[in-house]
Amino acid sequence: MAAASADTGESGFSGQLAMQRSQAAIGRELGDYQLTRATGEPLRLQQLQGKPLLLSLIFTSCYHTCPLITRELAGAVASARAALGSDSFNVITVGFDTPVDTPAMMAGFKAREDVNLDNWYFLSADADTIAGLTADTGFVYFPSPRGFDHLSQTTLINAEGAVFDQIYGIPAPTLIVEPLKALILEQRRYPTNLAEILQTVRLFCTVYDPTAGRYRLDYSLIVAIFVGVMSLGGVAAFIVRAWKESSPSRAG
Repeated sequence: MAAASADTGESGFSGQLAMQRSQAAIGRELGDYQLTRATGEPLRLQQLQGKPLLLSLIFTSCYHTCPLITRELAGAVASARAALGSDSFNVITVGFDTPVDTPAMMAGFKAREDVNLDNWYFLSADADTIAGLTADTGFVYFPSPRGFDHLSQTTLINAEGAVFDQIYGIPAPTLIVEPLKALILEQRRYPTNLAEILQTVRLFCTVYDPTAGRYRLDYSLIVAIFVGVMSLGGVAAFIVRAWKESSPSRAG
């Protein structure tokens, strides 16, 4: 069961130290680890570079927190796909309990939680790979009578493969979409064609509507900027015309 206690419990887990390790990982580049899909096919982390990546570490024998986090993450990912584009980022769920979290167990976990979203991979790995991956992402866990104690942590990795942000607790849509949007807008800072320009404008105008509980397009900011630019243009034209009219004419 995931935990986030500030005190060191019987497992040796300290929420405060775990949080420090987690935060210290921000900016750290991940190694190019090889993992195994639930289907048995290999997948290297480097294959997922080029887009932002959400990484969630779980153990399949968890009966409460890991399933809850996965279900809530699925809802947030669906919202993010609708707001940012269906192919704009990837998601991986990795089982860290290496003796138990085999590809078959990860497939069963995926089926139980009814996760059927594109570009989301459920992965297993050997002990050395998990040790490296958890160190790179600042994820701390300890065996306990309940299974494992660990932070409820979702790690956001940028397109270059470095940790960009840590999301703790229930991954609500706004906690997922806003940092993802920042990463995607940064990637598209210099659009090169009309399609990229339109997509950038669409992302810029995507805002969360708390009354509807979802993201929607709001072009009012673009309209306000356009009106402001036109107004400034009008003021500038008036100043130039007034300056010309007040300047003494020069003989030819």
